[in-house]
Amino acid sequence: MLIDSETISAAVLVELAAEAGIAFDAAYVREHFLGRSFPTVARIIREQWGRDLPDGFEAAYRQRLLARFETELRPVPGAPEMLARLQVPACIATSSSPPRAARSLAIAGIDRFGLPVFTASEVPRGKPAPDLFLHAARRMGADPARCLVIEDSLPGLTAARAAGMQVLLFAGGSHMAAPCPAPSRR
Repeated sequence: MLIDSETISAAVLVELAAEAGIAFDAAYVREHFLGRSFPTVARIIREQWGRDLPDGFEAAYRQRLLARFETELRPVPGAPEMLARLQVPACIATSSSPPRAARSLAIAGIDRFGLPVFTASEVPRGKPAPDLFLHAARRMGADPARCLVIEDSLPGLTAARAAGMQVLLFAGGSHMAAPCPAPSRR
């Protein structure tokens, strides 16, 4: 919710998948891949299309994505101001790879706030499993029940709830043009 990257990511994924002969659109990406790690995306593609992504696909995706980020990526309006005023411990827990997270935060100027960053690569299961949020809370020395997660994806909402954390849906990103379905209640 700090950086508006999902529409760029979706466009690059759709382009590269089409080049590999796998056709889906941005709406499919939003419904099935939003908020998920790349290994999860690759697994879903394997299950739905019955084939693996070609060798080098992930590297090509990351390279093309970071090139697009250089010219198109922006922070969510108001995010830097909110971080500047924040007076409680905070961190970033993201499904992005460590290089993508670091570069995205730098391009958008969010890295200047020095927040600890935790990525899905640090845990066995990414969102919608609670592992990433529980890992972040543990590393921050925080009780999960006293944590607030601000999320912009259904897998993230589901993960935060499963971690026993309070969660707010941020619907201000460009990828949220269509409403995000509410996660099932416990």
